[in-house]
Amino acid sequence: MDYINIRTYSLLGQRGTLGSVLKDLAGENDKIIALSADLTRTSGLEQYAAAYPDRMYNVGIAEENAVGMAAGLADQGYIPFVTTFANFAALRANEFVRHFMAYMKCNVKLVGFGSGFAMELFGNTHYGVEDISVLRSMPNLTIFSPADGLEVAKVVQYVSENNGPMYIRLSGKMNCPMVHKKDFDFIPGKMMKLSDGNDVVIYATGSMVSVAMKTSMLLAKSGINATVFDVHTIKPFDEETVITNKDYNLIVSVEEHCKTGGLGSAVAEVLSGQHIHGKLLRLGTGDSYEAAGNYDYMLSVHGLTPEGVSKSIIESL
Repeated sequence: MDYINIRTYSLLGQRGTLGSVLKDLAGENDKIIALSADLTRTSGLEQYAAAYPDRMYNVGIAEENAVGMAAGLADQGYIPFVTTFANFAALRANEFVRHFMAYMKCNVKLVGFGSGFAMELFGNTHYGVEDISVLRSMPNLTIFSPADGLEVAKVVQYVSENNGPMYIRLSGKMNCPMVHKKDFDFIPGKMMKLSDGNDVVIYATGSMVSVAMKTSMLLAKSGINATVFDVHTIKPFDEETVITNKDYNLIVSVEEHCKTGGLGSAVAEVLSGQHIHGKLLRLGTGDSYEAAGNYDYMLSVHGLTPEGVSKSIIESL
């Protein structure tokens, strides 16, 4: 993977990267099919659709049908990618995801984009802040939450080459920050350590990985050294890493998602299950729906900026 591609993925953002990579992969594998719930362009699939019109299905505003159709295609040996907003993927199509993907284990690849607050002024009806907690409760479902464009490319390639029901959570906007500036080996189910410190350990996922890295630099100015992990796989969860890093003064989780049932809950479950009593700070959205605003504003309201996260950490310490 060369730097030019990495930079392009950053400029495209996570959903644009999805479309670019899926188009390339479809050229190598004629079993790949894409489905959209009336969001072909929004999901980054415009070029894919132009290149492979016979393998692109716009089912309209019918997310349940998209998952059901994908299950039928999967049963015929195809590799269907279903794309829609994260909240519609997890909530509107919930029963179909549970039935066809979790229960029947159909080889459907569900892509929820625009998670968190990426939909800005569309408001709470389009914010995806519950999808991890809802889908994490379902058996047999692998859940990925990549940190940047390059990681999206790695995840999409892995998903296309491996059997089983999988959910890819895409976050952030175009011009997403580059977390990984050079090629790396993607290991599903294994967190990636991005920085090393001895005071605080931060587990971050999706868009919040770059925030966590910036937070670590702010904390360093206050004499606090942080270890940062990129949690690109939510399920199966890397319990071993959490147990190994149990002795920090403070354990922190950061997610552009509600604190209930998400990454922070996964970390807490591991700690409590091992009778580990380290101090845990879970950062995410609160137990309320706030007034809508642009992306940066919404992150600020929920304390999910580097300044907000570092302030919470310092106060907790």
